[in-house]
Amino acid sequence: MSEQDFISQQIAMAGRMTRINTVDLLQVNTVAGVDLAYWKEEATEYAVCCIVVIDYHTQEVLERVSHVDQVFVPYIPGCLAFREVPVFLEAYEKLKIVPDVVFFDGNGYLHPRHMGLATHAGILINKATVGIAKRYYQIAGADYDMPANTAGTFTDIRVGGEVYGRALRTHVNVRPIFLSVGNAVDIETATQMADRLTTKESHVPLPTRLADLMTHQMRKEYQDIRAKKRISSF
Repeated sequence: MSEQDFISQQIAMAGRMTRINTVDLLQVNTVAGVDLAYWKEEATEYAVCCIVVIDYHTQEVLERVSHVDQVFVPYIPGCLAFREVPVFLEAYEKLKIVPDVVFFDGNGYLHPRHMGLATHAGILINKATVGIAKRYYQIAGADYDMPANTAGTFTDIRVGGEVYGRALRTHVNVRPIFLSVGNAVDIETATQMADRLTTKESHVPLPTRLADLMTHQMRKEYQDIRAKKRISSF
């Protein structure tokens, strides 16, 4: 598929996403975090997707799964989901616990066509999803105002008067994260969840933080396994 093919598919899929909130915070019991890591072996690129499911109330880790696969889609700005969704879906199928809400390391509505990874994946799995990005993805030249240096403060990121996402400061004296709805949740509910799930150890909410840590571990394990296989083949 070409870049234009990807964009056309995003435009078609965007009509299937909803920002109507389906999340009752009193009924949420489990939240998953998703992250991916990449590496190359000569000309071949691989990715590992890790998903960590935690208890929303106690923050106990309930389940961890991972999946590694070859990546065939090149990096195209604005089309990252087409690289990551296939690996994510394989990992998601391994879960025994179906999470109530899924947090992705990436964007959702904060995207030129409102189709960041959190939205794209949320539509496919028919779940409430939230995008949590550590770096700002600028849309249509729109910048953001830095939130006040107080935990829990935020500024809305607007394009043409419409809120695309939020710059959220989760701790004093740390850079903000960039939150956007993925699917089937509103930005107020997503913000409340992100605040609740942020611990003192990191400015990133716990689900995606744990998934990020796991990707580094699993990438090394998979690299070591493949290296041993190459050595044994000689």
